[in-house]
Order: sequence, then C-alpha cells, then structure tokens
Amino acid sequence: MAMKPFCGYNFGDYFGHWLSFAAKADKLPKIFHVNWFRKGADGKFLWPGFGDNMRVLEWVVARCTGKAAAVETPIGNLPRAQDLNLDGLAIGEPELAALLAIDHAGWKKEIAAIGEYLASYGTHTPAALHAERQRVAAALA
Repeated sequence: MAMKPFCGYNFGDYFGHWLSFAAKADKLPKIFHVNWFRKGADGKFLWPGFGDNMRVLEWVVARCTGKAAAVETPIGNLPRAQDLNLDGLAIGEPELAALLAIDHAGWKKEIAAIGEYLASYGTHTPAALHAERQRVAAALA
C-alpha cells in the first residue's frame, strides 16, 4: 500500500473509514487489480506489453459504466475473452487462457499473506476485511 507511510493514523482505521461508506456503495471507488508481469511456463511475460495495456483499461472503463461483462471468481470479477479488445494482438489461445485463469496455489499463498498483513493492525482491522479474506480463502479451498 503506497499510502501507508503517509497515513498519520492506524491503517486499519483508514480501511474502516472507507468501509463506512458502504451505505453509499454506488459512490465507492471501483478497485481493479492487474498483474502485467505474470509469466508463462516458459518464463516469458504473458501480456504483450505496455503498448497494449489500454486494452485492459478499456475493459475497466466499460465495467465501470456497465457496458462490459465479467466472470465471477473467488478473487473477484475477471474479464471474459470476448470483452477484451484483442484486434491485431498477437496472442495465442493458450496464452489468453493462462492470462484469464486463476493460479489457485498462488492465491492461497497471497490470501495467507493478506491475513498476516491485516493482523498487523490488531483490533483496528475492520471485521469486514477479515470476513472477506475468509470468504476468498474458503472459495479457493
């Protein structure tokens, strides 16, 4: 979390502040996680590169405006291949499938690390964050 060093109070309280807006869920910022640096079995990057990042960002904007669909997964909503602008992109079906797949083993490690991170805020960590982490962990099991 890049803002953590600049926060003048416990970051658990910071998370709680954002969660307090739940009643106005339509006003909350949308959060997207992108791993541009995911590698295939051959050690090469799966995504073609910076010049094509706009293709994903187009999907993000379309999701925010209700114009693109997604596939619900344990870790959140992922784009469907047909919702990404792949015109002229030199990417094979196996690479695209790998990009849109969930690395369950990797995410199990990640969700454990997130648990440790949240625990570092002690009693300031909102229960909703612990519950969401547990939900994802159970879905990945």
